[in-house]
Amino acid sequence: MIIETCSDRETFALGEKLGKAAKPGQIYTLTGDLGVGKTVFTQGVAKGLGIEEPISSPTFTIVQEYLEGRLPFYHFDVYRIGDIEEMEEIGYDDYFFGQGVCMIEWANLIEELLPDHTIQVTIEKDLEKGFDYRRITITGWEGMIKE
Repeated sequence: MIIETCSDRETFALGEKLGKAAKPGQIYTLTGDLGVGKTVFTQGVAKGLGIEEPISSPTFTIVQEYLEGRLPFYHFDVYRIGDIEEMEEIGYDDYFFGQGVCMIEWANLIEELLPDHTIQVTIEKDLEKGFDYRRITITGWEGMIKE
């Protein structure tokens, strides 16, 4: 599925829609260059889960936990992972195979740890279509959200 957005508000709303439809144990991978709106999208997902506290990228902590919504939400940024063992040290399997929802930025760096049932989200810019244009490709969620 490919969705085009033309503002931060639309990107946030798409994330919110996904968050409202999220089910326990779902894992989302999120890829895209710096500045494409990954955090805005993630903030929307959190809002859809009923989380009101501010969401920021967990670049220096690897994972941020948000437990106040209808489901626990675990936001990973594995960009700074130097070795797969670091994921084992934080107990990634408790997150990946628990009842919460995981959003993993830079998931390609830990691909061998990801279960088969992940939902992949890729956000891309196309400056020819405008500064705020985003092409968001989502695979693995077919039938999960009604348009």
